[in-house]
Amino acid sequence: MSAPRRPVLAGNWKMNHGPSDTARFFADFLNRLAPADDRSVVFFPPAISFAAAREALQGRPDVRLGVQNVHWEASGAFTGELSVAMAKDAGAELVLVGHSERRHVFGETSDETAKKVRAVLDGGLVPVLCVGETLDERNAGRAEAVVAEQLAPVLSIIRPDEVAELVVAYEPVWAIGTGVTATPGDAASMHHAVRERLAQAFGREAADAVPVLYGGSVKPDNAAELMSQPGVDGVLVGGASLDPGGFAAICGAAG
Repeated sequence: MSAPRRPVLAGNWKMNHGPSDTARFFADFLNRLAPADDRSVVFFPPAISFAAAREALQGRPDVRLGVQNVHWEASGAFTGELSVAMAKDAGAELVLVGHSERRHVFGETSDETAKKVRAVLDGGLVPVLCVGETLDERNAGRAEAVVAEQLAPVLSIIRPDEVAELVVAYEPVWAIGTGVTATPGDAASMHHAVRERLAQAFGREAADAVPVLYGGSVKPDNAAELMSQPGVDGVLVGGASLDPGGFAAICGAAG
């Protein structure tokens, strides 16, 4: 995913679609979306549905798979967790890290997201780092500061030669699952701020190679406008990615 940046269309299914629903989804979705090499389509199914997704995608290397979460340790007594090596062995190429629900529902800290990013990079997978502010933080004028605080621990543990392996997803917490979407201007402004932080840490050329996605109530009717904004390199889609027709339409809006 190095420069020139290709649009990234990512679907995070969260705790939806078991194995049977996963098979049905892809039977429909793949008929709606022709293979294309000018964009990256990625799904993050629940862990229990990963094998069904991988089976359904045989013969479609243009569609990639990731997992929704990993632990930073390689193995051990961590009931319910996945290691990076397990994810890679299952066929995952990417890992969501620091999703707002991991932060706000499960109490994950920015220091823990940094440890996960380090483990993902060391394991040869691509971390998709999620950052974003709450409504109270935005109303207090702290949106950019909050995102910078979430980025800082991660940027401090990445080597310059690893920056091209990073994907960042800006997902304002107040827009996730609420039906409220950041305005295209809001999205473009924060994406610019994220890339400036990357440039300060690693230089302009390295920063320009990092895809920065928008997430938060993305739908077929707003995806094209969001992705037309400067610096918005794709979308991380929640609810709308559960519908094969709707997500195919979103993927078709890229470019």
